[in-house]
Amino acid sequence: MMRGKLLVAQSGGPTPVINCSLLGVLEEATVQSSVSAVLGARDGVLGMLEGYFLDLHKLGVREKALLRTTPGAALGSCRHRLTEEETHRVIDVCRQHDVRFVIYIGGNDSADTAHRLHQVAAQDRYDLRVISVPKTIDNDLPVTDHCPGYGSVARFLALAIMGAGKDTEAMRRSDPVKIIEVMGRNAGWLAASCALGKTSDEDSPHLIYVPELPFSEERFLRDVERVYGRLGYCVAVVSEHVKDECGKPLGSAEPSHVDAFGHQYHDSPARYLAALVQSRLRLRARYDRPGSVQRMISSLVSSVDASEAYLVGRAAVRSAMEDYSDKMVTLLRVGEHPYACTTGLVALEEIANREKLLPQAYIAEANDCVTDAFREYALPLIGDPLPQYVRLST
Repeated sequence: MMRGKLLVAQSGGPTPVINCSLLGVLEEATVQSSVSAVLGARDGVLGMLEGYFLDLHKLGVREKALLRTTPGAALGSCRHRLTEEETHRVIDVCRQHDVRFVIYIGGNDSADTAHRLHQVAAQDRYDLRVISVPKTIDNDLPVTDHCPGYGSVARFLALAIMGAGKDTEAMRRSDPVKIIEVMGRNAGWLAASCALGKTSDEDSPHLIYVPELPFSEERFLRDVERVYGRLGYCVAVVSEHVKDECGKPLGSAEPSHVDAFGHQYHDSPARYLAALVQSRLRLRARYDRPGSVQRMISSLVSSVDASEAYLVGRAAVRSAMEDYSDKMVTLLRVGEHPYACTTGLVALEEIANREKLLPQAYIAEANDCVTDAFREYALPLIGDPLPQYVRLST
């Protein structure tokens, strides 16, 4: 059996539980006889390029305990696409440090990076095992039932929207319309999760707009007017990348930023829609954009999500020890009542640069909620039951 050092790195946007996966990798690696040392690359592939490594064997009991509940990526992260030359250089660095196992924690783009590392290692005749650990709040990785990180942010958003609904209901005489923009790139999983705390027609969100469906400004205005006419207030959720019928992002034709992987970032659609409501409907509208705050709140982490993030970290190391490479660990749902999940493996080429969008079966036709099928899918992932609130009536 091959023996050498194990290198772990984190990449892309952090999740509330990405460090649980790191802890799982660390604790599994330290009990494997084939692992001579555990190294952590600082700032993702940039640290791998520079040989900027931490000796994770030195972590104490207290640091490990705190790591489980620490937000952000403890090793640091980046969004950097390796060139061909850089990829060969990473393999050279691994050779110099006797790294034989690489565990890469990340999403779609990171799966592409891990896949290329495996391929170039083979080209350079260096025996290296590369395993990817799934991570993304967007929940858009194919094959896996869901992604570590999603359940915690879904819980945060469900709670935030419940609170926003109560706030808007209370302030309906002065601020009757609120538009909340959530993350999710091209997939509506997070927008849909905003409805998980809704128990009545009066509860928010009253409207949900996901990127899987073309957005009509006129229909949106009619929807807001209809809800306002019925309730006297309205809370709408809009995904950050909704596009109109012509495929144009709302309010901005040109991106404000394009990252190393070609992902475009546009100005806020929520701000644009709030201005539209005020100019066309003459209703005061406010907008909230939690942005990266959605992935920073460790106090609202789903217990299920944290447990599964740790699970996939350990499973990745075991897979590498079993001579697997060029694979990503997946989560497989094996029970509903009660909910149960286990792990599997999938080839990285089936994950890299691909997205899993929100199925049509989860989207309500009236843009006012989600279907029961989505609730059955998502509710087990957010952990403990959500709180219940009172509504006073005469």
